[in-house]
Amino acid sequence: MTATLDTPPAAVVNRSAPKITEPVVPLRHWWRWAFSAVAVFLLAQLVWTFFSNPQWRWPVFAEYFFNDAVLRGLWLTLWLTAVSAVIGFVLGGVLALARLSGSALLNSFAWGFIWFFRSVPLVVQLVIWFNLGYLFPTLGIGWPFSYDFWVVEFDTVRLLSSTVAAILGLSLHQAAYSAEIIRGGLLSVDQGQIEAAKALGIPRSRRFFRIVLPQAARAILPNAFNEVIGLLKGTSVVFIVALPELFYTVQVIYNRNQQVVPLLLVAAVWYTIFTTVLSIAQYYIERRFSRGTARELPPTPLQKLRRRLGTAAARLRGPADAPPPATTGGISTHTVAALHTSAH
Repeated sequence: MTATLDTPPAAVVNRSAPKITEPVVPLRHWWRWAFSAVAVFLLAQLVWTFFSNPQWRWPVFAEYFFNDAVLRGLWLTLWLTAVSAVIGFVLGGVLALARLSGSALLNSFAWGFIWFFRSVPLVVQLVIWFNLGYLFPTLGIGWPFSYDFWVVEFDTVRLLSSTVAAILGLSLHQAAYSAEIIRGGLLSVDQGQIEAAKALGIPRSRRFFRIVLPQAARAILPNAFNEVIGLLKGTSVVFIVALPELFYTVQVIYNRNQQVVPLLLVAAVWYTIFTTVLSIAQYYIERRFSRGTARELPPTPLQKLRRRLGTAAARLRGPADAPPPATTGGISTHTVAALHTSAH
């Protein structure tokens, strides 16, 4: 029995035939252009209000932007952010390892710590630490389950100043969130790699620092930087303990001169500047840890800008220097006509 195929024979490519040039038409994204136009309009409207509305009072903003009191408050904000972030992530790493350990006692303690400090609001924690002297007038080391501190004893009010209370509140609050971020990053590493390293006899410390941690960092870094940026802005909460950081300093100034909006703009711009710096650092650190996951890393914004400027310069030089248009690769006229006919 012979089967008959109804499909036409394949077209024969005649390489000696003249080439047919067909321009490549890019795909047009009309909705993308429409939404981009709306976004540009809203941005232009916002910028126009900045320069047309005199209630912004830009001269007052310029007067207080580099004010000595504001700069001291900014320095305290950055210092609190750095110290609390370091303590919070170090303690969070210890808690994450405790959560992943096989000890039921360590696992339960770490879970309870995370549960408590994520449940209580940060403002409440700061107030409790600042007023701890009301509950415990003295703290020290002595007999357990008693207040007989015969080894060493401290006055709680003097020990827990506003700065110490702020660091304790911010650090412990941050540690609870950092622990879950680090634990999630460690769990994202393929278990098969750890088992293979065990089979090869690689020591536990080397397995952790050379195999697990570099891969987990790709999952940890975005959330970690997100928490640091949130911590930078969260330091504004320490005004509750009368600590003169940036937001508290701005409040004191506008309560005296009644220039509320310009002073709030001063704080907002300083927060925006350092948030932008952290975002740029996050981009390049993530890009460094992404090596090995792709054959070629995506271009940086500067590389994209140079490429676009080069393309624009090539277009301005004229068609003589432009690359040749795309061709059909030497397919004959009859073949192209047959392809169009079969397509229809």
